[in-house]
Amino acid sequence: MQLTCPVCKSLLNKQDRNLRCENNHSFDAARQGYWNLLLAHKKRSKDPGDNAEMVQARRQFLDQGYYQPLSDSINRLATEALADTKQANILDMGCGEGYYTSRLFDALPDSIEPSLLGLDISKHAVKAACQRSKEITWLVASGADIPLPEHSLDLQLVLFSRLMPEAFAKPMKPGASLLIAWPGENHLIELRRLIYKEIRESHFDPVQTLSEHFQLQQQETVSYDFSLESSEQISTLLAMTPHSQRLSSEAKAEICQQEKLELTLDVNLGLFTRI
Repeated sequence: MQLTCPVCKSLLNKQDRNLRCENNHSFDAARQGYWNLLLAHKKRSKDPGDNAEMVQARRQFLDQGYYQPLSDSINRLATEALADTKQANILDMGCGEGYYTSRLFDALPDSIEPSLLGLDISKHAVKAACQRSKEITWLVASGADIPLPEHSLDLQLVLFSRLMPEAFAKPMKPGASLLIAWPGENHLIELRRLIYKEIRESHFDPVQTLSEHFQLQQQETVSYDFSLESSEQISTLLAMTPHSQRLSSEAKAEICQQEKLELTLDVNLGLFTRI
């Protein structure tokens, strides 16, 4: 699958470790193997996205398998969505450190020939993702300006990332599938009760948010209990979530002193069709 130039939107042609468009805008592959197509003036901060500590914590936590049943459900829905597709162009938008992306690549049946891209605005996340797979194309780029040709994607995944309906719809083929994941009301409720005095309902409605460009085809909830058995595991979970950014060092220490924490995973999955 070809990429597009973030400067002029023309197609990028690959030669060895270089991408170049017809207007001679040029991009070299990073040492780790990813492409950085995030223009400096498109950054909202000097170092956008998850920082290195959050990325490391998320990788360490996810690799322990607590979210594997969720990943398996995502892979099942994605595979079903591609049932009639032999050559599939797939984007994991907001791929983070690549856990879900690489597991999807491994789970796809031999009947599907995938071209799989993982995109994240965090350079730290994409550097980590490169260690998971060399068969996936990893990009540092903005989800608000995806560097792909219009109508080129068969499937796009947006897992726990902000929804930008128009930007997501642009590179997708009519009839292509969008698979999203968002937290349910009880997701990590036990941890949130330790952090916040008041738990507020989110009232998030992705069906309404996406309605101009996408139609809901299927929705399901993945919910189960799991247990963290050490203060180290609890600390790792806390470090990978945005909740940790809102805590004082004293409050973090108090939570991380616990030796065991029973938790609930509660995640909604929605499969949409590009109108």
